[in-house]
Amino acid sequence: MTLIEVVVAIGILAMVAVLIHGVIDSLSRGKKGEGERSERVHEGREAMQRLVRDVSAAYISMHVPTNQALVTEKTAFIGRNSTQFDRLDFSAFAHRRTDRDSHESDQAEVGYFVVPDPEVPDKMDLVRREQTPIDIDPLKGGIVDVVAEDVDEFDVRYFDPLTGQWVETWDTTQITGQPNRLPLEVSIRIVLKGVGGGAPYAYMTKVFLPIQQPLSFGIPKQ
Repeated sequence: MTLIEVVVAIGILAMVAVLIHGVIDSLSRGKKGEGERSERVHEGREAMQRLVRDVSAAYISMHVPTNQALVTEKTAFIGRNSTQFDRLDFSAFAHRRTDRDSHESDQAEVGYFVVPDPEVPDKMDLVRREQTPIDIDPLKGGIVDVVAEDVDEFDVRYFDPLTGQWVETWDTTQITGQPNRLPLEVSIRIVLKGVGGGAPYAYMTKVFLPIQQPLSFGIPKQ
Protein backbone atom coordinates (compact mmCIF):
# COMPACT_ATOMS: atom_id res chain seq x y z
CA MET A 1 0.00 0.00 0.00
CA THR A 2 1.21 3.45 -0.86
CA LEU A 3 1.16 6.35 1.58
CA ILE A 4 -1.70 7.96 -0.34
CA GLU A 5 -3.83 4.82 0.00
CA VAL A 6 -3.15 4.74 3.76
CA VAL A 7 -4.14 8.39 4.14
CA VAL A 8 -7.33 7.85 2.13
CA ALA A 9 -8.24 4.77 4.20
CA ILE A 10 -7.66 6.67 7.45
CA GLY A 11 -9.79 9.54 6.17
CA ILE A 12 -12.64 7.19 5.27
CA LEU A 13 -12.44 5.50 8.67
CA ALA A 14 -12.50 8.91 10.37
CA MET A 15 -15.60 9.94 8.41
CA VAL A 16 -17.35 6.67 9.26
CA ALA A 17 -16.42 7.10 12.94
CA VAL A 18 -17.84 10.65 12.94
CA LEU A 19 -21.08 9.45 11.35
CA ILE A 20 -21.44 6.58 13.82
CA HIS A 21 -20.76 8.93 16.74
CA GLY A 22 -23.41 11.35 15.44
CA VAL A 23 -25.99 8.58 15.14
CA ILE A 24 -25.21 7.26 18.63
CA ASP A 25 -25.33 10.77 20.12
CA SER A 26 -28.65 11.48 18.41
CA LEU A 27 -30.14 8.21 19.70
CA SER A 28 -28.83 8.94 23.18
CA ARG A 29 -30.34 12.43 23.22
CA GLY A 30 -33.62 11.10 21.87
CA LYS A 31 -33.76 8.40 24.53
CA LYS A 32 -32.93 10.94 27.24
CA GLY A 33 -35.62 13.33 26.00
CA GLU A 34 -38.21 10.57 25.83
CA GLY A 35 -37.29 9.51 29.35
CA GLU A 36 -37.71 13.08 30.60
CA ARG A 37 -41.11 13.39 28.89
CA SER A 38 -42.26 10.07 30.31
CA GLU A 39 -41.14 11.11 33.78
CA ARG A 40 -42.93 14.42 33.38
CA VAL A 41 -46.20 12.72 32.45
CA HIS A 42 -45.85 10.34 35.39
CA GLU A 43 -45.16 13.24 37.76
CA GLY A 44 -48.31 15.07 36.66
CA ARG A 45 -50.49 12.00 37.00
CA GLU A 46 -49.12 11.17 40.44
CA ALA A 47 -49.70 14.75 41.64
CA MET A 48 -53.29 14.69 40.37
CA GLN A 49 -54.00 11.29 41.93
CA ARG A 50 -52.71 12.47 45.29
CA LEU A 51 -54.84 15.60 45.10
CA VAL A 52 -57.94 13.56 44.26
CA ARG A 53 -57.29 11.15 47.14
CA ASP A 54 -56.83 13.96 49.66
CA VAL A 55 -59.69 16.19 48.52
CA SER A 56 -62.16 13.29 48.44
CA ALA A 57 -61.35 12.68 52.13
CA ALA A 58 -62.06 16.29 53.19
CA TYR A 59 -64.40 16.96 56.10
CA ILE A 60 -65.33 19.57 58.69
CA SER A 61 -66.43 18.92 62.26
CA MET A 62 -68.84 20.60 64.65
CA HIS A 63 -67.09 19.11 67.69
CA VAL A 64 -65.82 22.32 69.25
CA PRO A 65 -65.69 23.04 73.01
CA THR A 66 -68.10 25.70 74.21
CA ASN A 67 -65.26 27.29 76.14
CA GLN A 68 -63.00 28.88 73.52
CA ALA A 69 -60.03 28.59 75.87
CA LEU A 70 -60.22 24.81 75.48
CA VAL A 71 -60.16 24.82 71.66
CA THR A 72 -57.04 23.00 70.42
CA GLU A 73 -58.00 22.23 66.82
CA LYS A 74 -60.05 23.72 64.02
CA THR A 75 -61.30 21.98 60.90
CA ALA A 76 -61.80 24.00 57.74
CA PHE A 77 -61.99 24.01 53.96
CA ILE A 78 -60.42 27.15 52.51
CA GLY A 79 -59.82 27.75 48.82
CA ARG A 80 -58.15 30.96 47.71
CA ASN A 81 -58.09 32.25 44.16
CA SER A 82 -55.13 33.77 42.35
CA THR A 83 -54.41 34.73 38.76
CA GLN A 84 -52.09 31.79 38.06
CA PHE A 85 -51.65 29.74 41.21
CA ASP A 86 -54.56 29.01 43.55
CA ARG A 87 -54.27 27.62 47.06
CA LEU A 88 -56.34 25.01 48.89
CA ASP A 89 -56.16 24.14 52.62
CA PHE A 90 -58.51 21.68 54.31
CA SER A 91 -58.89 19.06 56.99
CA ALA A 92 -59.09 15.48 55.76
CA PHE A 93 -58.84 11.83 56.73
CA ALA A 94 -55.58 11.71 54.80
CA HIS A 95 -52.81 10.95 57.29
CA ARG A 96 -51.04 7.62 56.81
CA ARG A 97 -49.40 5.98 59.76
CA THR A 98 -45.92 4.62 59.04
CA ASP A 99 -45.57 2.82 62.39
CA ARG A 100 -48.00 -0.01 63.05
CA ASP A 101 -48.65 0.71 66.73
CA SER A 102 -48.23 4.48 66.68
CA HIS A 103 -50.89 6.51 68.49
CA GLU A 104 -51.83 8.65 65.49
CA SER A 105 -55.13 9.56 63.97
CA ASP A 106 -55.89 9.55 60.24
CA GLN A 107 -57.06 13.16 60.57
CA ALA A 108 -54.71 15.77 59.13
CA GLU A 109 -54.51 19.34 57.96
CA VAL A 110 -53.60 19.35 54.26
CA GLY A 111 -52.66 22.19 51.96
CA TYR A 112 -51.73 22.50 48.28
CA PHE A 113 -50.05 25.62 46.92
CA VAL A 114 -47.27 26.74 44.57
CA VAL A 115 -43.94 28.16 45.76
CA PRO A 116 -40.72 29.32 44.03
CA ASP A 117 -37.90 26.81 43.83
CA PRO A 118 -35.13 28.21 46.10
CA GLU A 119 -32.39 26.76 43.88
CA VAL A 120 -33.68 27.45 40.35
CA PRO A 121 -34.78 30.95 39.23
CA ASP A 122 -38.20 31.30 37.58
CA LYS A 123 -39.18 27.76 38.56
CA MET A 124 -42.40 27.16 40.49
CA ASP A 125 -43.25 23.92 42.29
CA LEU A 126 -46.56 22.54 43.56
CA VAL A 127 -46.17 21.46 47.18
CA ARG A 128 -48.27 19.52 49.68
CA ARG A 129 -48.41 20.54 53.34
CA GLU A 130 -49.52 18.11 56.03
CA GLN A 131 -50.00 18.97 59.69
CA THR A 132 -50.92 16.25 62.16
CA PRO A 133 -52.46 16.45 64.64
CA ILE A 134 -54.75 19.25 63.50
CA ASP A 135 -54.14 22.57 65.25
CA ILE A 136 -56.06 25.83 65.49
CA ASP A 137 -54.49 27.43 62.40
CA PRO A 138 -55.68 25.68 59.21
CA LEU A 139 -53.22 27.59 57.01
CA LYS A 140 -49.87 27.03 58.70
CA GLY A 141 -47.61 24.37 60.13
CA GLY A 142 -46.68 20.84 59.20
CA ILE A 143 -44.29 19.26 56.73
CA VAL A 144 -44.08 20.53 53.14
CA ASP A 145 -43.16 18.20 50.24
CA VAL A 146 -42.88 18.88 46.51
CA VAL A 147 -45.44 16.91 44.48
CA ALA A 148 -44.85 18.45 41.03
CA GLU A 149 -42.03 20.60 39.66
CA ASP A 150 -42.00 23.42 37.12
CA VAL A 151 -45.71 24.21 37.38
CA ASP A 152 -47.22 26.74 34.98
CA GLU A 153 -50.77 26.79 36.36
CA PHE A 154 -52.72 25.51 39.36
CA ASP A 155 -56.42 26.30 39.19
CA VAL A 156 -59.11 25.10 41.62
CA ARG A 157 -62.86 25.79 41.44
CA TYR A 158 -65.75 24.72 43.64
CA PHE A 159 -69.33 23.69 42.84
CA ASP A 160 -71.83 25.19 45.26
CA PRO A 161 -74.86 22.86 45.58
CA LEU A 162 -77.03 25.69 46.93
CA THR A 163 -76.59 27.98 43.94
CA GLY A 164 -75.73 25.39 41.30
CA GLN A 165 -72.75 27.53 40.27
CA TRP A 166 -68.98 27.05 40.09
CA VAL A 167 -67.14 29.56 42.29
CA GLU A 168 -63.48 30.56 42.53
CA THR A 169 -63.18 30.65 46.34
CA TRP A 170 -64.47 28.73 49.34
CA ASP A 171 -64.20 29.39 53.08
CA THR A 172 -66.02 27.42 55.77
CA THR A 173 -64.66 29.68 58.52
CA GLN A 174 -66.22 32.97 57.40
CA ILE A 175 -69.82 34.17 57.63
CA THR A 176 -69.37 35.83 54.25
CA GLY A 177 -68.09 32.56 52.78
CA GLN A 178 -69.68 29.12 53.06
CA PRO A 179 -69.83 28.51 56.81
CA ASN A 180 -69.87 24.88 57.93
CA ARG A 181 -70.52 23.36 54.52
CA LEU A 182 -68.39 21.81 51.80
CA PRO A 183 -68.62 22.07 48.02
CA LEU A 184 -70.28 19.20 46.21
CA GLU A 185 -67.43 18.93 43.70
CA VAL A 186 -63.97 20.40 43.23
CA SER A 187 -62.51 21.05 39.79
CA ILE A 188 -58.70 20.83 39.63
CA ARG A 189 -56.42 21.83 36.77
CA ILE A 190 -52.63 21.46 36.79
CA VAL A 191 -50.40 22.56 33.92
CA LEU A 192 -46.73 21.53 33.90
CA LYS A 193 -44.19 23.15 31.60
CA GLY A 194 -43.04 21.04 28.68
CA VAL A 195 -39.64 19.41 28.40
CA GLY A 196 -37.05 21.37 26.45
CA GLY A 197 -39.47 24.12 25.52
CA GLY A 198 -42.03 21.65 24.19
CA ALA A 199 -45.80 21.69 24.64
CA PRO A 200 -47.04 21.90 28.25
CA TYR A 201 -48.72 18.99 30.01
CA ALA A 202 -52.23 19.76 31.24
CA TYR A 203 -54.22 17.64 33.69
CA MET A 204 -57.81 18.28 34.75
CA THR A 205 -60.35 16.40 36.83
CA LYS A 206 -63.38 16.84 39.08
CA VAL A 207 -63.54 15.38 42.58
CA PHE A 208 -66.77 14.53 44.38
CA LEU A 209 -66.75 15.13 48.15
CA PRO A 210 -68.71 12.30 49.82
CA ILE A 211 -68.75 13.85 53.33
CA GLN A 212 -71.13 16.73 52.70
CA GLN A 213 -72.47 17.31 56.21
CA PRO A 214 -70.28 18.47 59.13
CA LEU A 215 -69.48 15.70 61.59
CA SER A 216 -71.71 16.14 64.63
CA PHE A 217 -71.84 12.82 66.47
CA GLY A 218 -73.35 13.14 69.91
CA ILE A 219 -74.25 16.82 69.50
CA PRO A 220 -77.92 17.32 70.42
CA LYS A 221 -80.15 19.11 67.93
CA GLN A 222 -81.27 22.57 68.92
